[in-house]
Amino acid sequence: MQAFRTHKGLVAPLDRDNVDTDAIIPKQFLKSILRSGFGPNLFDAWRYLDPGEPGQDPASRKPNPDFVLNQPRYQGASILLARSNFGCGSSREHAPWALEQYGFRAIIASSYADIFYNNCFKNGLLPIVVPERELSRLFDDVAAFAGYALTVDLEREVIVRPDASELRFEIEPFRKHYLLRGLDDIGLTLRHADKIRAFEAERLLRMPWLATTL
Repeated sequence: MQAFRTHKGLVAPLDRDNVDTDAIIPKQFLKSILRSGFGPNLFDAWRYLDPGEPGQDPASRKPNPDFVLNQPRYQGASILLARSNFGCGSSREHAPWALEQYGFRAIIASSYADIFYNNCFKNGLLPIVVPERELSRLFDDVAAFAGYALTVDLEREVIVRPDASELRFEIEPFRKHYLLRGLDDIGLTLRHADKIRAFEAERLLRMPWLATTL
């Protein structure tokens, strides 16, 4: 998993409350058993005017010119500005996969659905919570200035605006620890690989029948 320390990126505003995971990555794209290839279908029903299916070439489809991610000024955005209850609905982990694979590194919103929020940390995506008043100010600034970019400093827990003013946020210390180091749940476990191997070896000496296969 890619570590997150400091990231500066163009901001794209998604001015909608209650964006659910089926909107983030529609159900027909969940058939794949792989963990890759979901970025082209992020917000698929909103990004395109025609229905999409797995394996379809995005270049063959009709983009919706009114959707924010299709607008030229937001091309290459890596910070998503959202509203309340982002990531609600089903608990599909494909949603943060799609956001991360599209190119987003951080999301800024006033609240998230709990499971989506947890899944973001497991996939190297930083979900930031800010007060509604500050969030509305960010939406206004993004609308007013083309090329609006923010710097997210996880170690200091601040968002740095273009005028160098800072907006503080909070991340639970343990989540911050493993995101700074690029560790997911498996990575955290493998840090103790030597102890695990030693335990298994000692257990087999005491109970050798556990190694028997039928």
